[in-house]
Amino acid sequence: MPIIRLQTIIKAPIDRCFDLSRSIDLHTLSTQQTNERAVAGVVAGLIDLHETVTWEATHFGIRQKLTSNITELERPHRFVDEMVKGAFKRIWHEHRFEALSADETRMTDTFDYTSPLGFLGKLADVLFLEKYMTRLLLTRNQVIKEVAESNQWKALLQREKVLK
Repeated sequence: MPIIRLQTIIKAPIDRCFDLSRSIDLHTLSTQQTNERAVAGVVAGLIDLHETVTWEATHFGIRQKLTSNITELERPHRFVDEMVKGAFKRIWHEHRFEALSADETRMTDTFDYTSPLGFLGKLADVLFLEKYMTRLLLTRNQVIKEVAESNQWKALLQREKVLK
């Protein structure tokens, strides 16, 4: 049961960081390397409490689907998504946001998962899976940071408002 904890300092207000982290469109942008796309549930815009999204992506050469549900949401400080269905035995992902100043936010991810296949899953964690998942999260966080700190967030979040 690896637990991945990452912190990212973003030079942007907490509300912007929170909303970008819930953006289906930004998530898709940050996972281009796996051709990830939302195929069911909330497929565009901002995901909210008790809403689900089903992602389809290619990992390790295999096309996979994973459905997540937003189980907790305390705007703009935290939300949790949990796997409902997918290749893992369990995923619990907490997103925390702390305003360090009016224009600076600390974003903290806690990604707690259990691989399938018992001992083989634990071996995969040690050999490659934990590193792979960490890289995916770091890439996602870097995209959130770049979008939040540039003017790109305006078009993205304006589109979100139109969709709601």
